Amino acid sequence: MRAYDLICKKRDGKELTEEEIRFFIDGCCSGQIPDEQTAAFLMAVYFRSMSRHEIFAMTKAMIDSGERADLSRIKGIKVDKHSTGGVGDKTTLVIIPAACACGVVCPKLSGRGLGHTGGTVDKLEAIPGYRCDLSKEEFAAAVNRVGAGISGQSASLAPADKKIYALRDITGTVEVPALIAASIMSKKLASGADRLLLDITVGSGAFNKDEAAGLALGKIMLDIAQRAGKKTVALLTDMDEPLGFAIGNTAELIEAFETLKGRGPSDLTEICIAMAGEMLYLAGKGDIADCRAAAKQAITGGAGLRKLKEIIASQGGDPLVCDDYSRLPSGEDAGVFKAEKDGFITGVDCSGYGRAAQILGAGRARQNDGIDYGAGILLLKKRGDTVKKGDIIARLFSNSHGGSEAVSILRESTFIGSQAPPARRLILGRIENEPAPRLKYGDF
Repeated sequence: MRAYDLICKKRDGKELTEEEIRFFIDGCCSGQIPDEQTAAFLMAVYFRSMSRHEIFAMTKAMIDSGERADLSRIKGIKVDKHSTGGVGDKTTLVIIPAACACGVVCPKLSGRGLGHTGGTVDKLEAIPGYRCDLSKEEFAAAVNRVGAGISGQSASLAPADKKIYALRDITGTVEVPALIAASIMSKKLASGADRLLLDITVGSGAFNKDEAAGLALGKIMLDIAQRAGKKTVALLTDMDEPLGFAIGNTAELIEAFETLKGRGPSDLTEICIAMAGEMLYLAGKGDIADCRAAAKQAITGGAGLRKLKEIIASQGGDPLVCDDYSRLPSGEDAGVFKAEKDGFITGVDCSGYGRAAQILGAGRARQNDGIDYGAGILLLKKRGDTVKKGDIIARLFSNSHGGSEAVSILRESTFIGSQAPPARRLILGRIENEPAPRLKYGDF
């Protein structure tokens, strides 16, 4: 078997076998197949896509390239959650403690932010003492103590994905639905939870720019989960503007705390209630309506906040930050973004807001870049709000970067018109699978 022949086969639109895909993934991971041939293969997939059988085979081969998380030490039905990314997305910090407060076991392995999207691990590491580098034994013990844990993903999970993603990033093949699905699901299935909630973001701040693209990706991911025997629900959620009013690590932590005190932004609160409700549903806690009602009570009634304090303390962090925000890193004023004319904010380029936060130091352009935890953006106005010329739309904070470039990006990314825009739904769709009793390509 030769990589050259497989590249040509995929280039010509033919379906690869499981054996051929495994040969390619193993060769890419081991270095036996050079990067230029892997890049050629990825470009062939970009133009020819992959069948559902090929996507599942690729997912399984990437899982088998490394270890699988052993969550057998953790008692109960374990429910995990993954988001395809966005700007101001701090939902994990709200829904994991809320679901756990309702009796759901939540071992959450999260990633770091890259580009215009933020990472849960970065936010949590802004909390003094909080550890995201727990060993397998420490993580299992933490979850068994309090019912939930949020830690960083091990590099040993699906290492082939890391190699392939790095090549996708420099070859213009990141946005391929088949490759996105295999990348996400290889890590999630290797993480070992029993049930899975997927948040598929849609809009200018997401990979999926419209509902059709989000729905197509969701169906592929649920097909993978079904073949793997993993009960999964996917929600399509709005990411056409930042979620909430805060962008940046400390700012988003504070907004999450406020949401768990019943004082959060309406958009963030609504999406978190829906997601936490789905986690309860996946854990068998009742029908959707009852589960959402219980999730709402946990988020607005204080139980979720108490559980988050337990999670923070269990992983070495300072739980007092939930009430005393001065214990968190802060940023210096880095400027303001003001309206240049009267009117309504008719829309924003959400990814531009993410890039502005990254320039301030809240995000990273490369995996090894440092983070300014106090950097970020606080929005005072959002889509649909009226503004007068000179009104402040956003305040900027940073300890290491000037805000002039970030203000320019915000200006280019904000659209002001004479008429109010139509309302946009926050939950755009829902997909649920029924796991197949047997797997096509062996057991997981």
